Amino acid sequence: MRLYNLCRYTSLVLCTALVFNSAVIADDKAELHSQSESSINEEYKLGSGDLIKITVFNQVELSGEYTISGSGQVALPLIGDVNAKDLTVKQVELAIANKLKPDYLLNPKVNVQVLNYRPFYILGEVKDPQSYPYVDGMTYLNAAAIAGGFTYRAKEDHVMVIRSKDPQKREIRLNMDDKVMPGDVIRVEERFF
Repeated sequence: MRLYNLCRYTSLVLCTALVFNSAVIADDKAELHSQSESSINEEYKLGSGDLIKITVFNQVELSGEYTISGSGQVALPLIGDVNAKDLTVKQVELAIANKLKPDYLLNPKVNVQVLNYRPFYILGEVKDPQSYPYVDGMTYLNAAAIAGGFTYRAKEDHVMVIRSKDPQKREIRLNMDDKVMPGDVIRVEERFF
């Protein structure tokens, strides 16, 4: 009987330890995902085609979802156009708050969230070259797969990329396991053998 009780007690202790460890691991994964999402938003520069959600606290009529125009502007009620091109989320929040401050609200609290990043473009030796929605964590190999896969003439070991944040629009060579960034223009080269 003692052995039976000892086994039950040991099993209970092990199960409790497993549940605790699972909770800790889940918290760590959630924190890492949250850190990676916030680091993308901190360094990410907004541009044409991004869909953002603007929340002005306690001001429902000033809040909503907006797509950044081709000229990089967001048209808001009362204050008109706000430039968002090449600004971070925090900079846009500050710009909106500053426009609201003097005439409309005393101490506006503004939150900007990116709902959909601008698409990436893929061309060259893929079966369906066009623009596709950006997905966080996507590699260039994933992008080629989304575009229908490689043609039989494709160089499959690298891609040529123009980053949207590069003002000189230089084409750089990247590996297939590198990460796609919003607005990338990806070109899959043709092999000649």
